[in-house]
Amino acid sequence: MTEFSSLTRVIRAGIETDPAQGAVVPPLYSSSTYAFKAFGERREFDYTRSGNPTRAILGEALAELEGGAGASVVATGTAAMTLALITLLEPGDLVAYPHDCYGGSWRLFEELRAKGHYRFEAVDFTDTEAARERLRELRPSLVWIETPSNPLLGVTDVRAIGETGHELGAVVVVDNTFLTPLGQRPFELGADVIVHSVTKCLNGHSDVVQGAIVAKTEELAERFDWWSNVLGVTASPADSHLVLRGLRTLHVRFERHQRNAVEVVDAIKDHPAIRTVYFPGLETHPGHELAMRQQLGFGSMFSIDLAGGEAAARRFVEGKRLFSLAESLGGTESLVAHPATMTHVAMPPEIQALAGITPGLLRFSVGIEPAEDLIADLRASLDAALG
Repeated sequence: MTEFSSLTRVIRAGIETDPAQGAVVPPLYSSSTYAFKAFGERREFDYTRSGNPTRAILGEALAELEGGAGASVVATGTAAMTLALITLLEPGDLVAYPHDCYGGSWRLFEELRAKGHYRFEAVDFTDTEAARERLRELRPSLVWIETPSNPLLGVTDVRAIGETGHELGAVVVVDNTFLTPLGQRPFELGADVIVHSVTKCLNGHSDVVQGAIVAKTEELAERFDWWSNVLGVTASPADSHLVLRGLRTLHVRFERHQRNAVEVVDAIKDHPAIRTVYFPGLETHPGHELAMRQQLGFGSMFSIDLAGGEAAARRFVEGKRLFSLAESLGGTESLVAHPATMTHVAMPPEIQALAGITPGLLRFSVGIEPAEDLIADLRASLDAALG
């Protein structure tokens, strides 16, 4: 019998599984509770915080897509990060994380550090050998990898950093939000756990807030399911239903996102308003060769540092027409964000500076609109940024 591809199985997740009416698309099970068969005899699902048929189909699809043993679908990407830390760490354990990580990740790490729950140390993972040596000094219990990083698109050698982490007995977690399983395969590179802000590319329509944590082993998957129920962070059935719909077109959307990003960056990279372009698809990017080996594509994200600083960034934003000034990413619509005052505002100025986040930095999420329209809008906005 023909064995269909993982992607086909994801696209058809839950299709024709309705035993009652024969619905092709799996129905939305919105019930909060489920009747027991008899006294002391529960069904597969009893209470939606613990388990839900719609959410279960999504979890199976995400695990299939990443090549993992199981996935816990939770309320937000931050909930997925919190679930990972609480499940995997003991009080006082040390976490090594990227110095240029997403601002929300930094805020979570900093707040947990301040409460004395765990210890955290920032490491520049883009310098592989220096990072490996630093890990040997720190001896962390958990290595947190975000690649490409948000917003500077730094590329981390997952295999090399992961091998060092494992030598030290650490668990290796990879945030795969930017690239999705179609652009990067962390388990094949040695990761133990993968986290996603499902809100972003996986859903792809900017109408759901959700997260997921995918485990490489069944034992870890069961622990994540247990703790997601204990903490009460599981995602709603309605959101899971929407994400399942979005997931079926991920491969089509992701291809268009990536193609647009390459065309857009190539068209604007030499504009005089720009000091630096951060995009691993450029041969000039310091992580380009690693990205070529490690990734299956370059994704839909890029950033630019404007020569005129914050004033230029303000002029750019005032001159744009298509790129919405908004946080988040990975939706069908194109967005621009100013990290210093938006996604990374929780970081004090000195921490932003250490991470490389400047007042003139803008981060872009390239949508699926016609590339020529996006290019025209960016060129006009960059002209405005010159003043």
